[in-house]
Amino acid sequence: MVILFDADSLIYASCFDSNKESGEKWLTIDKAYEKFQEGLDKIFAELEEQVEVDKFIVCNGSKGNFRHDISKEYKANRTGEKPPILGKLHSLVKKKYRSHYGIGVETDDVVATLWKRVADKNGIDSVIIVSIDKDYKQFPCWFYDYHWKKKTLSKISEEEATINFYTQMIVGDSADNIKYCKGYGKVYARKLLEDVKTPFSATRRVYTLFKEVYGDESKEKYKECKALLTLKTDCNDNIRIQGRK
Repeated sequence: MVILFDADSLIYASCFDSNKESGEKWLTIDKAYEKFQEGLDKIFAELEEQVEVDKFIVCNGSKGNFRHDISKEYKANRTGEKPPILGKLHSLVKKKYRSHYGIGVETDDVVATLWKRVADKNGIDSVIIVSIDKDYKQFPCWFYDYHWKKKTLSKISEEEATINFYTQMIVGDSADNIKYCKGYGKVYARKLLEDVKTPFSATRRVYTLFKEVYGDESKEKYKECKALLTLKTDCNDNIRIQGRK
């Protein structure tokens, strides 16, 4: 089994000093890397209890983001202070694990592209995406959510993947500041997509909602929202591997 690990969230979390008695907000780079390794080792051990791991690929620290060209509002809500060692930790992880990363695309797109590459070659059951990011559930894939409250390995079906993606089209994504249909939540989305079987039928229903919300601007807004939420599976030319020219 090939494991594709989106390490961005774990790297970010590893920068914080969870010891309140220390009085420090951030860890040193050495301590942060130690914390990252401990977290990664734990995730790897949890996976090995459930599947036979043949290859473990770490993805992190992508540079540039084409989605900012689509909308200036994308992730504009992320105004908090970044950990001062975040860049150094990304670089260290890349060096130690020969990470895959993207140029002009996000780590999500890198993982999605690698997933499609492996799945097309060896089948969906040959690869697992490991992340706490729900965006990956737009694919019919094996997905391991390593969040401490979940720790679940699940297989997303074609129908579930369709429902997941178009639900986000309606509900939006607060973490990325994507909110096109304000006032329409998960309950509405569940009803609207209740008996949807194909992406075509989901598109028709969601586009009808966009027409109600945006009128003459509906086509533009629909395309914009979809482009922001869709993870790219064709960005092979944008992927780099640390240490490889």
